[in-house]
Amino acid sequence: MDARTRIANASRLVVKIGSSSLTNDHGGLHSEHLDQLVTALARNVRAGVQLVLVSSGSIAAGTPALGLKKPPRDLATQQAAASVGQGILLAHYTDQFAQAGIRVGQVLLTAEDLIRRTQYRNAQRTLARLLELGVLPIVNENDTVATDEIRFGDNDRLAALVAHVVQADGLVLLTDIDGLYDRPPDQEGAEPLATVGSPRDLEGVGLGGRGSHLGRGGMVTKVQAALMASEAGIPVVLTHADQVSRALAGEPAGTVFVPSGKRRSPRQMWLAHATTARGSVRIDDGAVRALRKRQASLLAAGVVGVSGDFMAGEPVDILAPDGAAIARGLVAYDAAEFDRLVGRTTAQLIAEFGPEYEREVVHRDDLVLL
Repeated sequence: MDARTRIANASRLVVKIGSSSLTNDHGGLHSEHLDQLVTALARNVRAGVQLVLVSSGSIAAGTPALGLKKPPRDLATQQAAASVGQGILLAHYTDQFAQAGIRVGQVLLTAEDLIRRTQYRNAQRTLARLLELGVLPIVNENDTVATDEIRFGDNDRLAALVAHVVQADGLVLLTDIDGLYDRPPDQEGAEPLATVGSPRDLEGVGLGGRGSHLGRGGMVTKVQAALMASEAGIPVVLTHADQVSRALAGEPAGTVFVPSGKRRSPRQMWLAHATTARGSVRIDDGAVRALRKRQASLLAAGVVGVSGDFMAGEPVDILAPDGAAIARGLVAYDAAEFDRLVGRTTAQLIAEFGPEYEREVVHRDDLVLL
């Protein structure tokens, strides 16, 4: 069964729509676009499909309501706009889905909710119960409390993680572009990519990096999200919002990402795809074998050097002797501490510096192979 057919036959789907597809030129909600989306999703719900909607738009909806002429850039005002706009957005969804006889429930998440075991299980349990009760969950990042350190930064990667959490059969990413192209679509000769079978298919593809003025994501984040899901075995369609019905029906629309690989834990998915390395730790061949063969933690004895100015708890790339990044993990020490760590065994560190050094450089639970 091909990827599009799997989505058409799915019993549980996650659909994500971005701010640019839901808002008008003045920053307010585009009611016609929202109604079209609800109509398409309601058709599938009535056919027995369990749907989770990941929806951007709270900051954009709150911007004109606060009398602002353009979306705010500072975090405090973004949080204020999100607080006002989330209610406006949910009210529209509640009203429109109610006309189709569908109840909705709001679920606001931060990155921390999906990378810490307790919060992850709570989110999983809540979403599962809502679906069991016939409720359509509407998920958004909790912009009112998320800080730069714990935010997803865009709802594309949030949608990929939610698809994993609810064990979805497919993910549909809706945007204001009709799919992925081999170069920026406004360039002459740009050709659409109907299928992406692996990251190798994207070599040489110019993705650009910036989203619209109404959203934080761009094509890069959408592709990252699609790869997050497809590499965890979930088929993905990336297409224009007005093609949602065709995408849900398995018809040719946008770009399909063929599923590959096995499901990772949400924490591993987040580490591999949704974090930015603050520095790097270079290791020797023995440590490479320990990580790859034995799935061991990284110990100081295997470290040969570091680069960057990172703090304990931040993500770093772990480099093989040839400089290739083989893993990413949350480091347990500040960069400044590595002068005393490099090449030493744990016993040596404890003897010289005390029991607080009886810890791994990167624990295996905080590490993912790339």
